[in-house]
Amino acid sequence: MKKEDGATIEKIVSLCKRRGFIFPGSEIYGGLANSFDYGPMGVELKNNIKNAWWKRFVHMRDDMVGIDAALIMNPKVWKSSGHLATFSDPLVECKKCHHRFRADKIESKKCPDCGGEFTQAKQFNLMLKTFLGPVENEESTVYFRPETAQAMFVDFKNVLETSRKKIPFGIAQIGKAFRNEITPGNFIFRTREFEQMEIEYFIKEEDWKTVFEMWRKEMWSWMTDNLGLDKKNIHELDVPKDELAHYSKKTIDFEYDFPFGKDELYGLAYRTDFDLKNHFKEPPYEDIEVKEKFYPHVIEPTWGLDRSVLAVLCEAYKEEAERVVLKLPAKLAPYKVAVFPLLKNKPELVKKAKEVYDLLKKEFTVAFDERGNIGKRYYSQDEIGTPFCVTIDFDTLEKDDVTIRDRDTTKQERVKISDLVKKISESLNA
Repeated sequence: MKKEDGATIEKIVSLCKRRGFIFPGSEIYGGLANSFDYGPMGVELKNNIKNAWWKRFVHMRDDMVGIDAALIMNPKVWKSSGHLATFSDPLVECKKCHHRFRADKIESKKCPDCGGEFTQAKQFNLMLKTFLGPVENEESTVYFRPETAQAMFVDFKNVLETSRKKIPFGIAQIGKAFRNEITPGNFIFRTREFEQMEIEYFIKEEDWKTVFEMWRKEMWSWMTDNLGLDKKNIHELDVPKDELAHYSKKTIDFEYDFPFGKDELYGLAYRTDFDLKNHFKEPPYEDIEVKEKFYPHVIEPTWGLDRSVLAVLCEAYKEEAERVVLKLPAKLAPYKVAVFPLLKNKPELVKKAKEVYDLLKKEFTVAFDERGNIGKRYYSQDEIGTPFCVTIDFDTLEKDDVTIRDRDTTKQERVKISDLVKKISESLNA
């Protein structure tokens, strides 16, 4: 992150709590490590990102359908997918303070907390285990899904038969996943409960390079055009062969310059036909034209939703001479417009402001604020990223116009109330 923007992870965390984006989970009971709740502003931002993603990659495409699968699946799914055997990280424990760390993330040979020596590394399975039914035993053991992908493979034939799609086509899903991370941290960057936006795109083997490149460009466009991320802050990492997941033939990580350093934002993988072969004894797809059955290959673009929120907040955070402002893309902003009566103690202004508020909320998410002086109200909306503020003053009562203020430039202009919806709509869609 650019130093002149002033963004540090501490400042982002402070703003998120102060302005209702993200709170520590279970806070009144002392919290729960690495648990976070999205507040009123945060859930709007998060939903706006999800809705933009779903519109772009599902509704606007003829080759895509969506599903919403269960969080807990038959344990045989995870045996077939290889997760029970291979979904693990190397774990070391300090012999002195007993703190645990991922061995591949520790740069020192000594414990960073107390200087003690480490145990030998051992593999730690990241699957989050629970039980179904009244008896807690091996037969009732199940797992919360560590990724959304497997349901799209398991449901492949059902989707195929009901949607009548032909290759190439994709299945999309947004949903929660769970990983018992050894060392979660950096706010919402790495958590044990998180949300993914994911696509499994089914193709013929010979087309994988072309389709992989298509999705690489799509992911770049999403990051810059939809999320408003600066290209200078995004980097591609072609994952080395010895670090690839067991199912992958090629993977690209898209990394972002977070305040705490460059780290993974999204991933794009070529999973070959590994998954469908493990779940289906017979080829699940038939090309009717040539009367051939085969296992489709898969390109998997994956977007972390929580990491998307964090990247958007870090990118948008600006410190200026007299204010902190979130210059969010207008379509992602929790509120699109805020309405203020100039004075709270003037009933005629408050009444007129309520009328304008009722007019605008038919079209946009709108805030109404009558507290404190007008300057403080402007700065409050700046901190949550509201693109426009509309003020009702005494001239409004005579001329039926209002003052509209732009968040980014702070410039103000008078607009007729009858033109207000059109004016804001055009600005949001510019």
